Amino acid sequence: MASVKDKKIARLKRKKRVRKKIEGNLEMPRLTVFKSAKHIYAQIIDDTAGCTLAAASTLSRELRPEAKGISGNTRGAVLVGEAIAKQGLGKGFKKVVFDRNGFLYHGRVKALADAARENGLKF
Repeated sequence: MASVKDKKIARLKRKKRVRKKIEGNLEMPRLTVFKSAKHIYAQIIDDTAGCTLAAASTLSRELRPEAKGISGNTRGAVLVGEAIAKQGLGKGFKKVVFDRNGFLYHGRVKALADAARENGLKF
């Protein structure tokens, strides 16, 4: 049986392997996802300047009332995906590079990515 520490180490290895290949810049920033047991977070990042351009999570002020009770499941991830897409498009970003942050591409990560695509982001 794999321990929590082993799972975290495996995720961090996957993260390092993926981050060697992708980098966000101002023309095509990086959309990164982080999930915990209770919440999901998304950020649009410019790696050349080292700054966050947009952020959304189930804890953010705009989404907290809607995400109450669903923040840890795929419906919460869909809300965050829609919100990050609206923020990104509002700031003029149509294309992004998707960084799953070492998490497997299914469940909440996939739901967030699909919602962001449906709302206009291309990656």
